[in-house]
Amino acid sequence: MARSKPSKQLSETEIATFLTAAEALHRSIVKPFISPHCDHYRQTHVLHEVLLKAVRDVTGKEVEFIQWHTTGPVRSPEAG
Repeated sequence: MARSKPSKQLSETEIATFLTAAEALHRSIVKPFISPHCDHYRQTHVLHEVLLKAVRDVTGKEVEFIQWHTTGPVRSPEAG
């Protein structure tokens, strides 16, 4: 049985799967309506920041579903 060499990066299909899982995690982090003064809020905020960094590192770009304290879709100033 021959071993294959592991890939150095995710395929497009694997990135799409990663983004689907990241979006589900994002929704579970931001859904609870809890006081910003409690420990749970602070810890979920830390987790959200780590998720944001991971998505940026893996995809090389911002992802629309990652928002914190917004009331609607986030649009960049350039989008007009």
